[in-house]
Amino acid sequence: MNSPSPLLEVRDVSLGFGGVRALTEVNFHVNQGELFSIIGPNGAGKTSMLNCVSGRYKPTAGRVFFEGRDVTAMTPNQRATIGIGRTFQNLALFGHMSVLDNIMVGRHHLLKNNFATGGLYWLGAQKEELAHRRKVEDIIDFLEITHIRKSTAGTLSYGLRKRVELARAMAVEPKIILLDEPMAGMNLEEKEDMARYIVDLNEEWGMTVVMIEHDMGVVMDISHRVIVLEFGRKIADGLPDDIMSNERVKVAYLGVEDDDDKAAEAVA
Repeated sequence: MNSPSPLLEVRDVSLGFGGVRALTEVNFHVNQGELFSIIGPNGAGKTSMLNCVSGRYKPTAGRVFFEGRDVTAMTPNQRATIGIGRTFQNLALFGHMSVLDNIMVGRHHLLKNNFATGGLYWLGAQKEELAHRRKVEDIIDFLEITHIRKSTAGTLSYGLRKRVELARAMAVEPKIILLDEPMAGMNLEEKEDMARYIVDLNEEWGMTVVMIEHDMGVVMDISHRVIVLEFGRKIADGLPDDIMSNERVKVAYLGVEDDDDKAAEAVA
């Protein structure tokens, strides 16, 4: 019996900026319903990889497939339309807008009314807006941000703004959501809350998740599979336990010396 095709597949993706190689022939796939993590040291190419998947960057070589379809040449907007959503390492909210309005922006590509029909508000546009508002309210309830729904996004704490950005990405109704360091800069309690939201998003909402995260404890606790990048190359791919026991990963990411390093120190 044939196994189902992966939801996302990255084939031999390379990315260069002038003489700098950010990614070199990276391959991986993500199955429907997985919580998949990408880890690696700073500068390993993790965000560059998400940018290639989301369409912000076009690979120098290689292809990106989504649901079996080559999306390499698609724009970010087109990819959002077919079900690829994301958050950013650096917050990208509209600071002068309310939390509710920021999340509603994520529904924009789903709007059916255009400029002409929107002018006839009472003949359909109002009904559509209310339907989208109900979807957004469900997300607000899920992420427990009802108390700040009318607050100006720029006035919120960093942890809450991270939660609002996740809400906006969820509002896109993606089939796969790309999370770029969703817990960066958070305290322990905020990290625990965000980890719980991500797991529930995957298990209860049925959303496939691709996550970049530096907190190894969180990654190993909640991920189904993990890949490791180093200097733009994939050096490991497997279950969390396999990644933790991989000697090359220990050297590259965890700062553990390998046997050759120890031998060199002994001679010195």
